[in-house]
Amino acid sequence: MKKIGAWIEAMRLRTLPVSVAGVVMAVGYSLRDGSLWIPMALLCLGFAVLAQVASNFANEYYDYKSGLDRKGREGPRRGVTEGDISPRAMLAGTYVTLALACLVGLSIAALSSAWWLIPVGVLIAIGVIAYSAGPYPLSHHGLGEIAVMFFFGIIPVNLTYFVQSTHFYWQVALASVSIGLMGANVLIVNNYRDHDDDRAVGKRTLAVRWGRGVMATIYLINGYLAVFLMAPTWISEPVLCWIAPVTYLVLHTMLWVTLISMRGSRLNPVLGATAMLMLAYALSYFIIQVVHW
Repeated sequence: MKKIGAWIEAMRLRTLPVSVAGVVMAVGYSLRDGSLWIPMALLCLGFAVLAQVASNFANEYYDYKSGLDRKGREGPRRGVTEGDISPRAMLAGTYVTLALACLVGLSIAALSSAWWLIPVGVLIAIGVIAYSAGPYPLSHHGLGEIAVMFFFGIIPVNLTYFVQSTHFYWQVALASVSIGLMGANVLIVNNYRDHDDDRAVGKRTLAVRWGRGVMATIYLINGYLAVFLMAPTWISEPVLCWIAPVTYLVLHTMLWVTLISMRGSRLNPVLGATAMLMLAYALSYFIIQVVHW
């Protein structure tokens, strides 16, 4: 049971809403436009979750190999570093999960007859590993937030919508940036919490480069900008539906207040709440479209 628990911890369940939210948001737009294709939507969801789990496994393995993880760190327990999972097992788990994601991706390309998605899938697979490994690991050089915006916002929202509707749409593109900003906020909390640990081992995240104060401000701005970008979408809905973005902004501001008042492991709930709020925002739009449907 301890081994199973270690693997579940390595999946970082608190952050998985990040990958789910993008697909849910895209499905909401598909519902609105009458292009919902449930099997395809489920495949996109499976691909997104598997890709994120593979990325989390890779991050744990390669940070251990690089000596960037230390026992007793502020964040969630790292199975490889703490000796709960062998490095070899984690490496195998990373590439098995990534292979499963690739198989799902091939199914999406085949069913949609959009074979140009294969190079995109290859880019995503490279991104999964490049986030933590390679000659210039993105997460080690202040590029993690940008990577999250693309791989958990812009790419999944637009492509999930495309493989159902067979076209792109400007409001979906704006929503993809919105979801990307919210996803970046989850990483901001992660790196804000790990600031001292990362600085001690030379990991140059944006939090280390720019400091906690700047990153807290970016966190706050990202949430408001995310809602602003989707203003054309919300304006087209009945006024009662505007409760969703307003509620998001209120809760987001409350999380920001908590963020700037805490340090270390006490921020773990803030990280989880930021991810769940992102998912709740996407779900709110999805539910509105289900009601209309």
